[in-house]
Order: sequence, then C-alpha cells, then structure tokens
Amino acid sequence: MGFFEKLKNGLVKTRDNIAKSFDNVFTPCEIYDDFYEELEELLIMSDIGVATTEKIIEDLKLKVKEQHIKTTTDCRSVLMDSIKDQMRPDETAYDFEKGKAVILVIGVNGVGKTTSIGKLAYNYRQEGKKVMVAAADTFRAAAVEQLTEWAGKAGADIIKGGEGQDPASVVFDALKAARARNTDILICDTAGRLHNKKNLMEELKKIHRIIDKEYPEAARETLVVIDSTTGQNALIQAREFHEAAEATGIIMTKLDGTAKGGIAVAVQSELNIPVKYIGVGEGIDDLQRFDPDEFVDAIFASDKGHSTVGEDSDGGDGALH
Repeated sequence: MGFFEKLKNGLVKTRDNIAKSFDNVFTPCEIYDDFYEELEELLIMSDIGVATTEKIIEDLKLKVKEQHIKTTTDCRSVLMDSIKDQMRPDETAYDFEKGKAVILVIGVNGVGKTTSIGKLAYNYRQEGKKVMVAAADTFRAAAVEQLTEWAGKAGADIIKGGEGQDPASVVFDALKAARARNTDILICDTAGRLHNKKNLMEELKKIHRIIDKEYPEAARETLVVIDSTTGQNALIQAREFHEAAEATGIIMTKLDGTAKGGIAVAVQSELNIPVKYIGVGEGIDDLQRFDPDEFVDAIFASDKGHSTVGEDSDGGDGALH
C-alpha cells in the first residue's frame, strides 16, 4: 500500500466525522445566505479551530468576490486550494537534509517522540545516509532502552548516557562521535517534559551552545512531536514548545487513530510552523514527509464526484527524497 493510501485510510475517522456535513454544505447550488456560517461551524467542528477558520473564511470570501464565483460547488475547490496553500512548506524547509545536520526532537511523553526518531532515522538510512541518534531524554524511565531498540531497527548508531545524566553532556558526546564517524544526520532525543518552561529553555540553550562550539558547520533543525488525537491540546503543546525552543517544524503522530486530523491545519496556520512529517501507523516506514495536497484531499475531497480522493494524485508513496 502506498503512503497516500495509508494516509487516506488513516484519516477515515476525520473524514467520516465531517464528510456528510461537508457534502451537504457544498450541495450544488448558488451561494445562499447561511452558507459561510454553516461552513465556519463545520470547519471549527473539524478541529481546525476558531482563529484558523476565520482566516480561511475571509480568504474564501475574498476569492469568491475576485473570481466572481456563484456556486457552492466552485467554492469547494477554492477552499481546498486555499488550505493547501496555507499548509505548503517553504521551498527551503528540507534544506537541512542536504548536508550534515543536527536534528533536535522535543515533545511531551506519550506523543510518539521515540518512535518518530526511530522512523526518521530509518528513512534517512534508506536514502543511504549515515545516521546517529543521541539518547538525551535522560529523565524518563526506559527512554534510552526504547531508543536503542528503534536505532537497531533503523540501522543507526546510538550514543547514550545513564539515567538522570545531564542531557547536554550526552549531546556533547554524540557530536564528538558524529564528527569522528563522518555522520550525515545526528538526531537528538531531548526534553520529554514541559512542567517548567524556563528549565526547558535553559536546557535547550545549553545544547545549542554546545552544538555551536562543537559542530558549527552542521545545519540545525528543531522538531516538535505532537499527538494529533489530542486535538486543540496538541496546538497548546506545540505553542508552548515553540516559545521555549523556537521550533522549525512539526511531526504529527497518530493521524490514523483520530477524528481530529484538522488540527494539522490549525497548527500550521496559528503558529506559522510547517508540519514537516506525519505518522499514520506503527510500522517503521509509516512516518513520511507532509504533503498538503494529499492531506487536504484525504480529509475534504468528496467521494461523490466533486473531487474524488486520489483522482488527481499519482498515488505515490510520499517517501523522503
């Protein structure tokens, strides 16, 4: 099964949550008095959130006026294109993958951080890159053991310290090893807690200072992992981590188990942080680059002929490249 099919199947709960109402709103007819109000309510129910929904509706109204659109059917494609454009990462979003890079991965316990690191490492190994992971989330019981197992599955080297060890010291050791072994990608498992934002910020600042000193030529990426099943709570977590760590991208996990997939739209729109990777399964190859076209089609496209899911897609596997 290609990744788009996995995505479409994984988002079935989200799609089923809104599909009937969405089709009803876009029943072919002229734009009616309550159309925008009904659409706004539907988008909010899809966990896209109030602020993001307001932006989407205003953009739709503007385009309807500019393009002299008269029917709800034509509004549907305009709406979907607008959401896709809002979610499209900058063309430089993945430049860090092109050379030596250090990726810091943060997120609260339970969101799928360790498994995401393992899957990310696996993807890079499949590209032929030399990958190392650093087990610097040293305050969670069993975190090091779990990451060791995932690194083994991915075929990546691992540097680890003891439980409770200073995370920055683990990163220091990993940086030394990465340079010595000519590693392409070093992925650091960091902060798994957010109970004290100041401590988290200081910890990450310390790690950044060490990277500046020990590996200044490496590109740097900070990815926040969030659990999409938590809906608006995921947005709150992402915002707090971004304030503490200046995130450059989002990894969204567990999209296959949620009816709240619309939260991906809210995160990107409200925080202006691109969703870069999404997970839709338990397999080691079930984390891939985010494709806004496939994602929006998988949620909002109609199965009744308006814009059938997959109709305009080549069904590719969405693999990293």
